[in-house]
Amino acid sequence: MKLYRIGELAKAADVSERTIDYYTKLGLILPEKRTQKNYRLYSSETLKRLERINQMKQEKYTLEEIREKLDQWSTVSGEEQVNEKLSSLEIRMQQLEREVKELEPLISNLKPGQARRAYTNLMPQSLACIEAIQILMNHNPFN
Repeated sequence: MKLYRIGELAKAADVSERTIDYYTKLGLILPEKRTQKNYRLYSSETLKRLERINQMKQEKYTLEEIREKLDQWSTVSGEEQVNEKLSSLEIRMQQLEREVKELEPLISNLKPGQARRAYTNLMPQSLACIEAIQILMNHNPFN
């Protein structure tokens, strides 16, 4: 198992050493052990945890929300996490399906140029999300 000193971990995670200290103080990450000279050593699992923290920060989660999510994830199994996420996604997809059905009559009443402009205005992120959902729905891990 690879262990990182603070500077090495900070560089690998692309964060500052102060960030590592701050997250340690908050309890978001914990050192695996200490050296004889009392240096904190962090595991490669901590690096993965930092990557998750950075991703959630980019998604605009607060540090308190991140702590709650990380605590929640550490108390449930991977299978439970997947089931929870899939259930949540299914509910959102059903809601989107209802909204699309509400749009169908409105779209059918548009002139061809208006419909084309409406489709052109779809954001690239929306299209990427639709494609990702299609890939997920077509992916069967039991094949």
